[in-house]
Amino acid sequence: MNRLLKTLCVAASLSAATVIAADGYKDNSILISAEEAVKLIGNPKVMFVSGDNEDVYKLGHIKGSVEMYAHHLHHSEIDGEMHCAPLYRCIDDAEQTIGKKGISNDMMVIAYDDYKGPNATGVYSFFDSYGHKNVKVLNGGRASIVAIDPAQKEYDALNAELKELKKAQKTDKESLKKDANADKAALEASIKKADDDMKALKAKMDGVEKRLLVVKGDEEVKSKTYKIDPKNIKYSVIAEKNEVKHAMEDILKNGKSSKYVIIDSRGIAEIIGERKMDNVARGGHIPGATFIEWSRISDADNKLSFKSSDEIKRVYESYGVTPDKTIYAYCQVGAGRGSEHITALQLLGYKNVKVFTGSWDVWGNDMNLPIKR
Repeated sequence: MNRLLKTLCVAASLSAATVIAADGYKDNSILISAEEAVKLIGNPKVMFVSGDNEDVYKLGHIKGSVEMYAHHLHHSEIDGEMHCAPLYRCIDDAEQTIGKKGISNDMMVIAYDDYKGPNATGVYSFFDSYGHKNVKVLNGGRASIVAIDPAQKEYDALNAELKELKKAQKTDKESLKKDANADKAALEASIKKADDDMKALKAKMDGVEKRLLVVKGDEEVKSKTYKIDPKNIKYSVIAEKNEVKHAMEDILKNGKSSKYVIIDSRGIAEIIGERKMDNVARGGHIPGATFIEWSRISDADNKLSFKSSDEIKRVYESYGVTPDKTIYAYCQVGAGRGSEHITALQLLGYKNVKVFTGSWDVWGNDMNLPIKR
């Protein structure tokens, strides 16, 4: 590890003050900015966890991080049965899943994805539900670290220079082949110089690459022991199908005066049943659900996982999603688009909010549960 990174790690504090988020969120304990997170890269008491899939992870991940694909955190049988609902996984399974990623109970976990938010919040919801004491979401994900990494800027500048050399050399080679009147000696000399310059640039890039904070390649991890205390499990942030069914019945009976809201965070093709996952018997949505696609909450324009507090609040209020309600959110597997909504609501200070951990994987496969298309 380079000297600068070591200095940053030593200087980093794991106190709550370190991770205060901006943008007016009422709960500042959830998010961590890139500027604060970068100080923690390499700290042995911090594990960055990518919620993106293995292929995305290999193409670029925060140095030293591990991969826990959010959609695989929810565990169910092929028929959608979850044996320990509302838990994402049974306790012993969750302990093994976490421990094999080199995570111990005393570590800070920083969940991230590319930048959009759903996969990072899936990891956040997973750890938070089991009562992990120190878990954050990196607002802006991997892209936010790339944007402030000086080594990345240096690498990109060298790469741009390399591309220009390749382009110029290609032009010289074409002239050498096609132009009979060309100065052959001059062109050959130019081509050779370009070769030498490119070789030197690649050597520089190799050196800079070792200092990048976002790297390519496979995961490197040593397993640890992780234990979940059943007394610490936060059932207040997760829900199973019967609880959601009760909320649905109340919504269908009382309409807007119901004390419940069920948010469907998926896209329109899934909501109307036009598109469904292969392992789910039926497409459609939960009757009485409120449709708010997750992308209304994520800030694509600024490459941040969440819009500002005021923007998010306006979205929810326009749909009647108010703090006096008990709110459930679902998607395909809960950990992802559904958790994006619940995390956003937590940022606003909403108290009665839960991820339906089974989501459509469970509901769509249970023939005793009603659906609407």
